[in-house]
Amino acid sequence: MDFLENSVKEIGKRGSIEVITGSMFSGKTEELIRRLRRAQFAGLKVEIFKPSIDNRYSETRVVSHDENSIVSTPVDNASAILLLAGDVKVIGIDEAQFFDNSIVDVCNRLADNGIRVVIAGLDMDFMGNPFGPMPALLAIAEYVTKVHAICMRCGNLAQYSYRKSDEAQVVVLGEKDKYEPLCRSCYKKAFGKE
Repeated sequence: MDFLENSVKEIGKRGSIEVITGSMFSGKTEELIRRLRRAQFAGLKVEIFKPSIDNRYSETRVVSHDENSIVSTPVDNASAILLLAGDVKVIGIDEAQFFDNSIVDVCNRLADNGIRVVIAGLDMDFMGNPFGPMPALLAIAEYVTKVHAICMRCGNLAQYSYRKSDEAQVVVLGEKDKYEPLCRSCYKKAFGKE
């Protein structure tokens, strides 16, 4: 096979990166599961990964707050995804904000190899700051979907994940016992900034 023929085959690969982002309780994981199930229904080989730190609902399943779930493989780091991906057409990654910045390179490598990568993760931490590798993932993605929750205090669209507990570290796993989605105005009021 000559260089031109090889280049044409490489160009023909149709890998891509899709990022689903938003606050807690906005439906990110629900949307991830929906897209991955559709790929499975289409007969595509799908693998799903999540950080092993996220064991809130299940050790081996990605589970939405609505309790929909799909089988997944927990990994300690992003490079493990490359080792475990196998011969797949679609890879799903949940809770991407818990990985380090190497997840960006992993996703690029997968997409460059013709794999459709669908990622879900929080865009901001509880302080309203960009969360981990999410800004870089948003920058390299072909497709970005931002979903919103409903503000628990006023009913408007919510984009912030307000932490109700006093813990100061960035990563604190929790559900409605520790977090509530808030709109910009209610979030500022909760922090006494308004």
